[in-house]
Amino acid sequence: MLTVHTAALLAAQSSTFSQKLTAVFTQLSVGLLTTLEIFVLTLALSLPLGLLVSFGRMSKIGILRWVVKIYISIMRGTPLMLQLMVVYFGPYYIFHINISSEYRFVAVVIGFVLNYAAYFAEIYRGGIESMPAGQYEAAQVLGFSRQQTFMRIILPQVFKRIMPPVTNEVITLVKDTSLAMVISVSEMFTNAQALASAQVSVIPLVVAGIFYYIMNYVVAWGMELIEKRMNYYR
Repeated sequence: MLTVHTAALLAAQSSTFSQKLTAVFTQLSVGLLTTLEIFVLTLALSLPLGLLVSFGRMSKIGILRWVVKIYISIMRGTPLMLQLMVVYFGPYYIFHINISSEYRFVAVVIGFVLNYAAYFAEIYRGGIESMPAGQYEAAQVLGFSRQQTFMRIILPQVFKRIMPPVTNEVITLVKDTSLAMVISVSEMFTNAQALASAQVSVIPLVVAGIFYYIMNYVVAWGMELIEKRMNYYR
């Protein structure tokens, strides 16, 4: 039988664990909002920017094509963490512009958008260049202009073809949001690390991992639904 002292000790431990778990969920929920903001803004801006960059990459203007090629090479060939630091500290060290703490989040979004636009640009380019030339010729015979052909015939098929690699990049983006901590933006992983140190417990990190997994599961499910709806373009 449990003694009164033992029962009281177990109740106190249970209460302490419950309080810690509540604190974990509260703090991670705040960080989760920042993570979602970074994710949504990056996706909303980098997808259309990536399409524009892909046009530059395929341009017949030599200098434009090479400038875009160098940009893509730099974005893909250097760590995103380094790019975030350059975007944040660059204005001060290069132009001697004073930077405020509010600029941290803006710098994160700029860094992520520039990085992911480069990856999406190459995905778009691969999809566009994989389309058979005969479709352009057939559309021309039917009286479509080159712009109408691209917007109404080619682009919908390209979106269908590039869905798997785009899904992979979007899933990677969810996890990469944790890199915002490099310039002290308090997203979910940063909060999880702080809580793990304060509580001397691995529970905050485990809970953060579960949150990331759920986010990626939702992303994969949503992208799969979109891909199924585009089966018309097979």
